Amino acid sequence: MKKQLTAAAVSLAILFSIGTGSAFADSKLDGIIDKTIGTSYVSGGTSTSGFDCSGFTMYVFSKIGTKLPHQSGSQYKMGTAVAKDELVAGDLVFFNTSGKGVSHVGVYVGDDKFAHASSSKGVIISSLSEKYYVKRYVGAKRILSTDKFEDVTGEITDHDDVE
Repeated sequence: MKKQLTAAAVSLAILFSIGTGSAFADSKLDGIIDKTIGTSYVSGGTSTSGFDCSGFTMYVFSKIGTKLPHQSGSQYKMGTAVAKDELVAGDLVFFNTSGKGVSHVGVYVGDDKFAHASSSKGVIISSLSEKYYVKRYVGAKRILSTDKFEDVTGEITDHDDVE
């Protein structure tokens, strides 16, 4: 019960912090991620019983019909590179948290924020502007096609680079 109340409170905070102008608000992607907020971190985890970072992104994308491998470095090899200032909800963002290349991944949700499975806090929303993530940011990849993006976010895009 406590976990559910915490998740509900965090979800409301996220909703208010993201704002209604976000491509993330009130979308399929929002609904999928919202249900995972507060889930514990579990090394190797791929379900709502517990996630690691790539297990989380793998789970989210499986719910929208896109298969991802269970390893952040392998996910980084997929899709099309996206500049940080061109991120859209549903893009994957990657970080070097180990000092040995890509070792962490999350899902961009709009307004400079991303959802991810933090090893210390479980599934949370963080800002790309946080000092920790700024220093470790490696890049982003767009996995979703234009049609899939529009389906899961409810937004119509005019981005030519969304495949």
